[in-house]
Amino acid sequence: MKFDKLVHQPTRLQLFAHLYANGETSFTDLQETLDITEGNLASHIDRMESADCVRVNKTFVDRKPRTTYELTPQGETLFEEHVSTLEQLLGNLE
Repeated sequence: MKFDKLVHQPTRLQLFAHLYANGETSFTDLQETLDITEGNLASHIDRMESADCVRVNKTFVDRKPRTTYELTPQGETLFEEHVSTLEQLLGNLE
């Protein structure tokens, strides 16, 4: 059993879990919910986007830019595999 380093990194694991549980989420909501800096969030999102794990949606709401993020099918699969690996490890402890 081996963890995917992209998912296993603590901040990205929080991002994967939040997006998996909540679906499409704005940059501001992610930043506030996870209590991370703009730069840190942007860096991790870029890494996830480069790996085709997150989809970035840019729109305008009342003439203001709004950026939201959601997991791609690839991102969902990687997260589910990570959770499965954790469950297997926990099962081995019993």
